[in-house]
Amino acid sequence: MKRYNIGIVVSEFNFDITSMMLERAKAHAAFLDVNVAKVISVPGVYDMPLAIKKLCEDPSIDGVATLGCVIEGETEHDEIVIQHAARKIIDLSLQYDKPVSLGITGPGMTRLQAEDRIEKGRDAVEAVVKLLKNLA
Repeated sequence: MKRYNIGIVVSEFNFDITSMMLERAKAHAAFLDVNVAKVISVPGVYDMPLAIKKLCEDPSIDGVATLGCVIEGETEHDEIVIQHAARKIIDLSLQYDKPVSLGITGPGMTRLQAEDRIEKGRDAVEAVVKLLKNLA
């Protein structure tokens, strides 16, 4: 059975949350016997598409998990950030014919809700691996 190589793109914004999401993602990848070949940190969720594109262009990378946390602020900025990031993640997945999971929590979420959703890091890796297996 093939051992998959995945990349992870993680947002540094709300690092106290996303660093724990990254730990969960790496631990779950090890549990699934999946190699995390590369981790790219980006300033924020909005900055993810270019890093995802670079990973998708790498022929040794089978899929990409994204990890981010968009907490609600005083404006609707959180909704704009995640809507555009999610749209581009779908576009890149289809463009490169590789699974790219949406492991970004929010919008409209409080810090407490973000802490409760740290396991989404694990879920993002799970989704990539399931797609790789189901599409093989």
